Amino acid sequence: MSYTQNFKTALKATRQLGLRQVWWYGYYQFGLRSGLFRRMTPTKQPVNSQGNPDYEISPNLIAIPNRDWLTKVIGEQASSLFAEATEIGKGKVRLFGGPPQDLNLLVSLPLEHWTSLAIDEEKAGVEDIKFVWEPARFSWAYSLFRAYLLSEDDSYVESFWREFEAFTDINLTNLGPNWISSQEVAIRLIAFVFAYQVFRKSPATTSERVQRLSASIADHAARIPPTLAYARAQNNNHLLTEAAGLITAAKALPDHPSAAKWYQLGWGWFNQAVQSQISDAGTYVQHSTNYHRLMLQACLWVHSLDEDFPEETAQRLAAGTEWLLSLVDPKTGRVPNLGHNDGANFLPLSSCAYHDFRPVAQAASLAFLGERTYSTGPWDEFAHWLGLYDQETEHISDTEDLPESFIVKDFPGSHLVLHNHLNQSCAQFRVANFESRPAHADQLHLDLHWRGHNVAQDAGTYLYNTPPPWNNSLVKTQVHNTVTIEDRDQMTRAGRFLWLDWAQARIVHQQVSEDGTGFELVAQHDGYQDLGITHRRAVTSDQTGTWLIEDSLIMEEDYQKDQRKNRSEPFHKHRIFRARLHWLLPDWSWEIEENETNYQTSLRLRSPHGWLNLLVGIEPATKEGGEGFRPVVELVRGGEILLGSEPASPIAGWVSPTYGYKIPALSFAITLESRLPTVFRSQWTFPQD
Repeated sequence: MSYTQNFKTALKATRQLGLRQVWWYGYYQFGLRSGLFRRMTPTKQPVNSQGNPDYEISPNLIAIPNRDWLTKVIGEQASSLFAEATEIGKGKVRLFGGPPQDLNLLVSLPLEHWTSLAIDEEKAGVEDIKFVWEPARFSWAYSLFRAYLLSEDDSYVESFWREFEAFTDINLTNLGPNWISSQEVAIRLIAFVFAYQVFRKSPATTSERVQRLSASIADHAARIPPTLAYARAQNNNHLLTEAAGLITAAKALPDHPSAAKWYQLGWGWFNQAVQSQISDAGTYVQHSTNYHRLMLQACLWVHSLDEDFPEETAQRLAAGTEWLLSLVDPKTGRVPNLGHNDGANFLPLSSCAYHDFRPVAQAASLAFLGERTYSTGPWDEFAHWLGLYDQETEHISDTEDLPESFIVKDFPGSHLVLHNHLNQSCAQFRVANFESRPAHADQLHLDLHWRGHNVAQDAGTYLYNTPPPWNNSLVKTQVHNTVTIEDRDQMTRAGRFLWLDWAQARIVHQQVSEDGTGFELVAQHDGYQDLGITHRRAVTSDQTGTWLIEDSLIMEEDYQKDQRKNRSEPFHKHRIFRARLHWLLPDWSWEIEENETNYQTSLRLRSPHGWLNLLVGIEPATKEGGEGFRPVVELVRGGEILLGSEPASPIAGWVSPTYGYKIPALSFAITLESRLPTVFRSQWTFPQD
């Protein structure tokens, strides 16, 4: 990109993001490059028990669960917990909720000050810094905490201390890649404080180790304040977790001379972050289900340290809890793969799988809504660790009333949830009005679930920091379940994590029929307004369990009039546009049939419950006479073409369930070149019980 283009992009970013965020980012860059932050975060010799002030760590910051009750909650999952804790002792951890891999806390030598690495990421010597940061979060240690409480096996304690000492021996204070991000520092600090709460009575927790831990907590806390400017510029999970880290350090080391400052700074920015990052409707600023969970985890942790939230903070957290509950499948705990999903789960305090959001949803319901959402189950463990249950009271399973056949839940500016309980199907419809930076170009994307299966799905994230094609490429419009025009994204991509010219969507029509036989919802977005095109999507379902999604591409009259007035660029009413409808489907057996006469394509998928059918029909403006073109059908699996004549995009036909992992899926697309208006009709029919 040329200097002129960079300057124009910077001006546009300033105008669209706001001067305040850009100013704070500029200050952060000044601090890096001027040497200010280097002076504010000096290096230290290896942490040890000699020459360090002895600041006692508070012993009762969390309510350690009752062992018998926790054993009952964990139930049959105890054996897998012990197996995972034993794996850690042998040097294996499960990063990002994935399979076991080597635990590596080493970094490239010689160590450089973190500011040098922040300026030039290549000096870190790794392709993707997240694979260095994730093990250094010590989130894997929560399995040791839980296993020790159930078993009192001191080998689990020894495993933690061994890795803690190995980490602090090489990752010297403010040196190396693990000190670049204050968010990573804060998350690690919380894990260190948690470790002391659980392990303090074990013989393996010697006074020398405790003193070393105390000094490390203080060093971590001191690293956070100098670069709060970056967190303020991002105004996202960075600010929230860093504030939580400061509050934690102040509570853990109350005798430290900086404790009062840490608490005041952390408490102020924590409440400011919650109140500015969660909308009245509960939407989180990062437009991501996984980061929504991380936000609630951070807030639940702070809640366990200090319950007395200001009223506005409490209201926003209640709204944020309701938002998440609207998306959680109560039977599986799964949520749509909305926005960035990079494996973040820094308080894994249950035996539930990474993709199961019920532990956090249940705890947030108790803390911020004052009620329990789900009946008793292994997802209750998280709430027990945070002291949200009366441990002497056994909770009886809830009895649920039969749900209404059709339910529409509207979360303004974010999404709608559409339930058809007659055949256990549900759709999440993305209708966003962005007030903060979008994560993905995914307007009018539709996630469709049926009997616990995500039959129309979001691709997720996979990787951020690698060369193309995997440089955060699953943010693009083309991989979402929506329509792309002229092979363009709905917004202008200005960086790996930055969209400009935000597409905005709105609801046009919403109705549940009076006789209870179905519902209809219509929304549209303006992402192609520079072409004079509106994409409008109608979603309907009825008592048969069928879903109909109708996509209309309309040339706006005002645009046509403006073009006619522009003599230098005459308007062509017969202009041909290229439109592409895409659906991302499970990797199931398939059959396909094309009816060229009727412009229809039928794709059958063999689900565990029988064959389901996706019938796509097209109504182009012109069909014959040379003006229209035949639709092109494409089916791709794992970047390999199964049906079609053009080479497959390497990013097509993949789903990433968590960071660094991807599995094959079926990418089904139909492309048409035609005048407007053009209509795509997708009819989903499911096997009857």
